[in-house]
Amino acid sequence: MFRIDLPSNDVPKKWYNINADLPSKLPEPKSSEGKDQVGDLPDMLINECLKQELSNERYIKIPKEIRELYQRMGRGTPLCRARGLEEKLNTPAKIYYKREDTSPTGSHKLNSAIAQAYFAKKEGVERLTTETGAGQWGTALSLASSLMGIDCTVYMVRVSFEQKPFRKSIMQVYNGTVYPSPSMNTEVGRQINKETPDHPGSLGIAISEAVEEALADEKTKYSLGSVMNHVALHQTVIGQEIQTQLEMADDEADTVVACVGGGSNFGGAVFPFMKDKLKGNIDTEFIAVEPAACPTLTQGEYRYDFGDNIGFTPLLKMFTLGHDFVAPAEHAGGLRYHGMNPQISLLANEGYINCRTATQKEAFAAGQMFAQCEGVLPAPETNHAIKVAIDEARKCKETGEEKSIVINFSGHGLMDFKGYGSFMDGSM
Repeated sequence: MFRIDLPSNDVPKKWYNINADLPSKLPEPKSSEGKDQVGDLPDMLINECLKQELSNERYIKIPKEIRELYQRMGRGTPLCRARGLEEKLNTPAKIYYKREDTSPTGSHKLNSAIAQAYFAKKEGVERLTTETGAGQWGTALSLASSLMGIDCTVYMVRVSFEQKPFRKSIMQVYNGTVYPSPSMNTEVGRQINKETPDHPGSLGIAISEAVEEALADEKTKYSLGSVMNHVALHQTVIGQEIQTQLEMADDEADTVVACVGGGSNFGGAVFPFMKDKLKGNIDTEFIAVEPAACPTLTQGEYRYDFGDNIGFTPLLKMFTLGHDFVAPAEHAGGLRYHGMNPQISLLANEGYINCRTATQKEAFAAGQMFAQCEGVLPAPETNHAIKVAIDEARKCKETGEEKSIVINFSGHGLMDFKGYGSFMDGSM
C-alpha cells in the first residue's frame, strides 16, 4: 500500500486536548513584576481561543462550519509509504509520511488558521494581526481571513521576507497585508530600526509588532500560528488521522518524527499518540528535531520567559533561549524561534520526548534525497524531520529491526528554491 487516503467524512470531529492527560500540572502563564500581561489576554486574543488555551477538557468539539472548511481545503490528507526512500536506504524499516503539504497553502498551518479566523468572525473581530517566519503561517491566516471576510495584517521576519519574496505575493493574493519586521508601522519596530537599521528580525520581534497593533484597536485581535496550547490543539487532527490510517494499513507507529520551532506541527502529530503512551498502552518513541542554529529544546533553559521580544505577552514556562535571542539567518525560517510550546516543554523536561538537532546542510541533503526518491520537495523545516527519520531507518538496517517510522511532512518546499539553490551550488 503506497498511499492511504482518508474519506472526508472520517475527518476528526473533535480536537484532542493533552492538558487533560499531562503527567503533571501545566504551569500557568503569569505576569511580570509591575505589569498585567495575563489581564491583557482578553484584549489580545480571540475569546474562544483563550478559553481553549486554559481548558482541561479532553476533547473539544470541532464546529460543523470548521469541519466543512477542513474538508473543502483537502482534509483528510494522505499518509504515504516512502517506498523509494526505503529502497535507497536498503532498510527493513517502513517509512510513512503524513502529507500536510497538500493543503492549498502548502503546510499544516491552515488547520489552526481556519479555526482562529472562524472564531474571530463569530466574535465580531474585523482584523487579525500576526507574525510569520518562513511565511507558511502568514499565508494560511491570509487565506482563512479571506474565507471569513475579515482583514489580515502579517509581520514577516525581515530575513525571510527577503529570502522568500513570492510568499509575500501569495499572501497578497489572499488579501493579506504584509510588512517586513521590524517595520516602521509600530513603536516596537521603529525603535529597533533606529537602534539597528539592518536588523534581520526575529519571530519574537514580529510577535511584539502584531500584539502592539492588536492591543491598540478593540476590533483587532492577535492570532498566532504556533507555541500556544490552542494552536497545538487545532493541529491534533493530524495525529488522529494518522492513527486511523495506520489502523487501515494494519500497522502501528514505533517512531513519530516532526520538526519543532514553536511546536504546533509536532504537537499536532504526536499528542494523540502521547495520550496512549501516558496511559501505558503503547511504547512509541517521539522525536522532535530542531535546527542546530536554534537549539531551544536541546540547549535552552526550562523556565518562565516572554513569548515575544518586548514583553507584551505573559510569561510562559517553557524551554527558551531567551526572548532577546536572534537566530542566524538560515533558510528554515519557521524554526527560528527562541521558545517552545509549554506542553511540549513539560513533556520534554519529564523525558517523554527525544530531542535532536540537525544542521542546515544535513537537513537540505536529506530533503534532496527525499525529493529524488519520492518526487515531493520538502520545506526546509520539514527536512529536519526527514534527516532524523533517515538516521533512524539506517539504524534499523544495522540492527535488522522492522520499525514503522512516521514523519509529519509539515510542508512543501516550492517557495524555497533560493535555499535549495544555495545548497546545490555550494554557497550555503
